[in-house]
Amino acid sequence: MRGKMEKKVTNRAIMGMKGGEKIAMLTAYDYPSALFGEKAGADIILVGDSLAQVVLGYDNTIPVTMEEMLHHTRAVGRGCSRAYLVADMPFGSYQSGPEQAFENAARFLKEAGAESVKLEGGVAIAETLEFLVRRGIPVMGHVGLTPQSFHQMGGYRVQARSEEGLRILRDDARAVQESGAYSMVLEGIPMEAARIVTEELSIPTIGIGAGPFCDGQVLVFNDVLGIYDQFVPKFVKRYATLGEEMERALGEFIRDVKEGTFPDKEHSYE
Repeated sequence: MRGKMEKKVTNRAIMGMKGGEKIAMLTAYDYPSALFGEKAGADIILVGDSLAQVVLGYDNTIPVTMEEMLHHTRAVGRGCSRAYLVADMPFGSYQSGPEQAFENAARFLKEAGAESVKLEGGVAIAETLEFLVRRGIPVMGHVGLTPQSFHQMGGYRVQARSEEGLRILRDDARAVQESGAYSMVLEGIPMEAARIVTEELSIPTIGIGAGPFCDGQVLVFNDVLGIYDQFVPKFVKRYATLGEEMERALGEFIRDVKEGTFPDKEHSYE
């Protein structure tokens, strides 16, 4: 069933949902998943760099390239007409500085049809975020657990569990807001830390593993449907177990072929 917002979603509409109707964001990677997300009523569809693990089979998000992200963003864009389309900028595509970031962000808008880009980091990349915003590129921030810092963090670790960690999180969140971002993702932090940051900011927060107090929530298409089972984080709620059904159906097909019962007369031409 579609959500209340039936007309085209924009970044201004997302900002207007702060403190009101919850923002529903879905991470998708191809045309079919975008179509289903659109029909279900997602406000935002994110082409996440988690593509690296969920679709391409890498161990983490680091290896995914600009060309791979552009390819999948174009596919998602073909199935996304009402929802707001956001693309993750992959590791190495913006860390060198504002000029590099603008060149690659512009490719997402010009070549892939994205309406916004998402970058990980706070204080350290605030100058880059502001550079993009001033040049007409809508930016979604991402603070807390930042998967592209996987090696630096020593793995996927919950952030902001100490007073110092909370201070860093708040500084990063404020820096993202002051840079001109219209929203930000809060990932992998205690729910009380997310509540504090959400209340302090004037732009909406979208949580993943950040508890119920954010202005919205995001999950991965494959996680929601129970298709990807290599790693299931604590914060994931599976609304279906389609992976098991897919394995069953494929197994029946293979068995029918092996036994010679498919194709039968019904599925053959006279």
